[in-house]
Amino acid sequence: MLSTFVASSLSLSAPAGVSRVAQSRVGCTRMSDDEPWNSNAQSSTTLDKSTLEAAYDAAMNAPAPAAAGGKQDFLEAEPYWDQSTIPVNTYKNKAPFVGKIVSTKRIVGPEATGETCDVVMSHGGKMPYWEGQSYGVIPPGTNPKNGKPNSVRLYSIASSRYGDDMTGTTTTLCVRRATYWCPELKADDPAKKGVCSNYLCDSKPGDDVKLTGPSGKVMLIPEKDPNVDLIMVATGTGIAPYRSFIRRLFVEKTPFGEAYTKGSGLAWLFLGVANSDALLYDDEWQEVLKKYPDNFRLDYALSREQKNKDGGKMYIQDKVAEYSDEIFSKMDNGAHMYFCGLKGMMPGITEMLEGVCKDKGLVWEDKLSEWKKAGQWHVEVY
Repeated sequence: MLSTFVASSLSLSAPAGVSRVAQSRVGCTRMSDDEPWNSNAQSSTTLDKSTLEAAYDAAMNAPAPAAAGGKQDFLEAEPYWDQSTIPVNTYKNKAPFVGKIVSTKRIVGPEATGETCDVVMSHGGKMPYWEGQSYGVIPPGTNPKNGKPNSVRLYSIASSRYGDDMTGTTTTLCVRRATYWCPELKADDPAKKGVCSNYLCDSKPGDDVKLTGPSGKVMLIPEKDPNVDLIMVATGTGIAPYRSFIRRLFVEKTPFGEAYTKGSGLAWLFLGVANSDALLYDDEWQEVLKKYPDNFRLDYALSREQKNKDGGKMYIQDKVAEYSDEIFSKMDNGAHMYFCGLKGMMPGITEMLEGVCKDKGLVWEDKLSEWKKAGQWHVEVY
């Protein structure tokens, strides 16, 4: 059984020196019946691994623009925490920006329930965004039901405003391929597959991609306070905005990151997936844990490998509930709590916090209203 990770934790899935990205394999993985949100899915694809890895490595290892002391500060507001100039809806559905795919890479192991890809695209510096925002993607083709062009799909951005190559010209999305396994056909039903997710997971370097946005202000970081606690709760690809947060805080030499790592703030990440092979960006989290054990904390909920306190499967709401009093205390002291992923996690978490309120003689509705009014409650679920 896995428990709270500490700085000395080893990666769950990779041998020493081998990242999950390097371990990735392309295969066909059936979703079992115990995943209530997608009980009949199957994932299958074939990619040119050598081509994608070369493109991916080139993008990841590209030199960053020159900046004083190697800092990432050329895309900052003045002062850096000022949110009044955040870019919103620079490109709209009728006139999208046409970017280019840089790389598409599977980032889960062979026993993962479904396929998730890290998709890097170039916007040439013409479509800036901030951490916590989303891009819209318009897949090519028409909707067979009405003959109209396919509609836009929103994806949370998984890179900081500087991009994974730190040039300020790329964006990363974390995309799970949506497919439907037909028991009668005993194969994928192409009529029911996710149009946009399959388009992105099948994309190749150099392909055009129509983009809208950036959009959203719900998931932004309150950067004015370098001591703020950030409690981040995700299921699956809901990890995307938190990866952008964590890169800004701990990976890149940003003004906020420098202030945060000198302060007392804690970035606490909860991620719920089915099993160890389905973990996303685990190698990155482990590296941050080693470097910043006082500012970063990590908890996983693995539904097929862990048990909750009642002996059932460990879902994300069960893991968060293990720390109910601590989380409530942090929220009452000004922490910000974020939720991204499946909406099914919300009832269990709110019921848990309501229970803490009751034990303290407080009214949950009043407390939640207080947190929302203070801007501490951030929800982006589906």
